Amino acid sequence: MDTFSSMIIGAVDKIKNAVVKIDVYKTDKGKLRQAGSGSGFVFSSDGFIFTNCHVVDGAEKIMVSLLNNNEIEAELIGKDPDTDIAILKIYTQGYSVAKLGDAGELQIGQFVIAIGNPYGYQHTVTTGVVSALGRSLQTQSGRFVDNVIQSDAALNPGNSGGPMINTEGEVVGVNTAVIQGAQGLSFSVDINTAKEIARQLIKDGKVFKAYLGLQLQDVPVNEKIRQHYKLPNHRGVFVTQIEANSPASRSQIQEGDIIISFNDKPVASSNDLFKQLTHREVLSITNISVIRHTELLNFIIVPAEKK
Repeated sequence: MDTFSSMIIGAVDKIKNAVVKIDVYKTDKGKLRQAGSGSGFVFSSDGFIFTNCHVVDGAEKIMVSLLNNNEIEAELIGKDPDTDIAILKIYTQGYSVAKLGDAGELQIGQFVIAIGNPYGYQHTVTTGVVSALGRSLQTQSGRFVDNVIQSDAALNPGNSGGPMINTEGEVVGVNTAVIQGAQGLSFSVDINTAKEIARQLIKDGKVFKAYLGLQLQDVPVNEKIRQHYKLPNHRGVFVTQIEANSPASRSQIQEGDIIISFNDKPVASSNDLFKQLTHREVLSITNISVIRHTELLNFIIVPAEKK
């Protein structure tokens, strides 16, 4: 067998027993009926599962099927529509635990593998490469999901909530969406973001996030500019769009700026910025630094709590 195929088989083998099928039930005409399905994966030894918020939205009963066909009712621990992440818990044995990787180490062009249950076909594997990092994605509900990995791995209905893994078999993203009508455009929530969301949901049952109103994309910082201003970070976050009537729209930030510092801490990725926005102390006048053309500019911004 060729090396490439062996690499994929090995990676899938490491995680396949952690991937689950999720069936959702809702009342229809007085009876509880199946109303959709999706994917998920176990990420802790005590049975916590990642999936998508839109998979379990409105569910009255959630059933989880393991690879050994064992079907168990799951408890919804919490969900966050803004990142499209939900956490379930099952009380059983017979599964393995997915190893969570570091999405911060991903590079454009890197090989990735998606596993899920499209159209109910359990444990379907597709492959592709990372096309872009740190993207903002507008969901069908109109919400913007930050820290999204774009890839060309084929995703279909039912893949939602399944893992995106690297060739080491480590989860780097939670598959979330495919743009309707587009080909080769699939999106996954950065696992570093998902881990922070999970921590808050398991601890508090809800998520705190401050809000700036920016659509973002991770980009490299020009080396000459970096050296001239003695910046610690080689990357920053490019502002692609500013939402109307948002904290950002009331600041001096402009589309095209590259954010390199927030709250006096370096920002090298959307995830760095996201982490800063999960602390309540940023709900006050906060410093933000950007590169505009070749200038380093310092502004203030007042984040708002995301409702």
